[in-house]
Amino acid sequence: MRSVTGTGLVVAALVATAAALLFPVLSFAGLSAAGTDINAGTVATRFGPLSPLDRDFVTKVRLAGLWELPAGQQAQERGTTKAVRTAGKHLVGGHAALDRHVLRVAAQLGVDLPNQPNAQQQGWLAELEAARGTEYDRKFANILRLAHGKVFTVVAQVRATTRNSLVRGLADDANTTVLDHITVLERTGDVDFDGIARDTQASGSPTPPAQPAPPAPTPAPPAAPATPSAAFSLPPAVSAPPPSAVGH
Repeated sequence: MRSVTGTGLVVAALVATAAALLFPVLSFAGLSAAGTDINAGTVATRFGPLSPLDRDFVTKVRLAGLWELPAGQQAQERGTTKAVRTAGKHLVGGHAALDRHVLRVAAQLGVDLPNQPNAQQQGWLAELEAARGTEYDRKFANILRLAHGKVFTVVAQVRATTRNSLVRGLADDANTTVLDHITVLERTGDVDFDGIARDTQASGSPTPPAQPAPPAPTPAPPAAPATPSAAFSLPPAVSAPPPSAVGH
């Protein structure tokens, strides 16, 4: 009897030890899957995995053109200096080409695109619409420079992490366009670098704050939302094919 009891205790101890060793392994495996799954929300395409960040980036490229194209056209008409008018010309040319690129990419990847600027972008267009003279030059340079600086970091993140070849190509194109626009905006001589640095640090986000630098009173919002001008309206986004037609 004493031998049976001893054997039972040994077996019980071994079972308890095995369970104690196995529990942390299983727990760690579950925690790892929950915390580091890079495929969460990602869909397969024949161009490589398409992540939520990739889709968000494609949408943001389209949105940028929806408000920066009309802003560029406006700067060509209202800018009081040649440098501001030149910056406007670069915005129109750059975003017209970039928008054609993003429409092709979105159609191939099955990403639905907007056809109107978002509320914040409409607010920037309204603020520019209300400005005249040198005030317009200053607002144009600072609003657009601040927005491009924020987008620059997003482009870099996407280019460094995406596994999709179409998104990489779009990020390369966007990087070239954004850097060109930053350069011509700075050449206007109207950019308040101290104000942009303060606003960038305060926001701590890749989305430009609602108020441009330097601070200025915000006019009352217009009765109707601002939309791109007819002369430089962007083509509508082509209806994206269903995800199943994209390819795996």
